[in-house]
Amino acid sequence: MKSIRFFSFLLLLLLAVLSTVPGVAQDQKGPPASPPATATGKIGKATVAVAYSSPSVKGRPVWGQLVPYNEVWRAGANDATTFTTDQPLKVEGQVLPAGTYSLFAIPTEKQWTIIFNKTAKQWGAYKYDAKQDALRVTVTPKKVTTSAEKLLYDVTPKGLVLRWENLEIPVALR
Repeated sequence: MKSIRFFSFLLLLLLAVLSTVPGVAQDQKGPPASPPATATGKIGKATVAVAYSSPSVKGRPVWGQLVPYNEVWRAGANDATTFTTDQPLKVEGQVLPAGTYSLFAIPTEKQWTIIFNKTAKQWGAYKYDAKQDALRVTVTPKKVTTSAEKLLYDVTPKGLVLRWENLEIPVALR
């Protein structure tokens, strides 16, 4: 009889402990470190959308360190950033057909290569294949005095702008 009561007690104790675990795990779960974000806008007749994950600086030096120079970068965090246009566009004077592309960048101190890759759904840049590039253009980053803590894309009537830390990277679209 005592062993049945003891077993019942242990079972109830185990159930009580297990029932609190999900609540504790949920309490510790906060917002994602690099939350998903979208930038949309019109450029001429085209509707453009950029879907990305937005990391924070968090006191770290970004350019040349967190994001290394001379290496393909997914232009955000987590999944590769995607760029969608419903109409053909001229990107820095070169034609990009309508469609959805992965958006990559190769940053350097003076010039950046912006890449529109035909494989739209990718995790990071781990399986990036240059043979799938639809278009590559070169742009010049600009130093800014107002630092951006979170990575931000902006679609303006003149193009696409990436802002993060102390840089702004404009890409002319029309």
